[in-house]
Amino acid sequence: MYPSLRFNFTRLITASLRRLVPASLGIALAHGVAAQRPGGLPAEPARGVPSHVLGTIDGIVSDTGLAPLQGAFVTVFGSNLRVGTGPNGRFRITKIPAGQYLLMVKRFGYRPTSAVIQVPEIDTLRLSYTLEPVAPEALQPVIVTEKSPSMKMAQFEARRKLGVGEFMTADEIKQRNSVFSTELFRKFKAVSVTPDHSGPITQYYAISAREGGNPQMGACPMQVYLDQVPLPSPFNLDLLPPPRDIGGIEVYAGSSTIPLQFSGFDRGCGVILVWTKDGTSF
Repeated sequence: MYPSLRFNFTRLITASLRRLVPASLGIALAHGVAAQRPGGLPAEPARGVPSHVLGTIDGIVSDTGLAPLQGAFVTVFGSNLRVGTGPNGRFRITKIPAGQYLLMVKRFGYRPTSAVIQVPEIDTLRLSYTLEPVAPEALQPVIVTEKSPSMKMAQFEARRKLGVGEFMTADEIKQRNSVFSTELFRKFKAVSVTPDHSGPITQYYAISAREGGNPQMGACPMQVYLDQVPLPSPFNLDLLPPPRDIGGIEVYAGSSTIPLQFSGFDRGCGVILVWTKDGTSF
């Protein structure tokens, strides 16, 4: 096979795997918490995936004093992977198809963080995350009075009743029967789903419909939140959880309509709030 054809063939496999083979991935932790597939079974290596497109993630999570954090949970969206860090703060994920993923790190008492990562082929991606402690006064006691709805979805419904912004409920998401979450955002008047063809894989960004343009050319993207966690900006909408896991979406076109807790100096182009369904752990 000619070198150029081999390169294009590898790119084609990589682009396809990101959508077609996200689930059955194997992992191994370095002194961490064993990851599980649904049903409590250990994760297995990806079957039928060529070894030359599998990569490894090796990372550590620490606090602002660089002390390792045990019990931080690392989620790789686009897969069923959710692992915990061990006493040394480390985590390790093996045999993951090469490609782009959204990774989120959470631990109780600390402000969560997120990042878009590029897993290499037959190589190791080394990561380091620092979590900022939440001020004690910000940790309010939680009183559970009923199983449903959750606090996040109760707040979603309260804002929806105010009539400010655009909303899409879980029932409306189900009725649309979309395969990819990106398609859901095309239904919002305030959002312009803008493709970026500059890389090997097309990425889709949410740009204010009032502005248009491409974020790589200077356009201002809308800030995307996932369960109150701000995602990197601009953010590739294809990296969000699938529609079946989304419980609601809120869109605010400008700073004057954004709820106070999500406002900020860099939110002028609007905000998108994505909420996962109750019972979905990320």
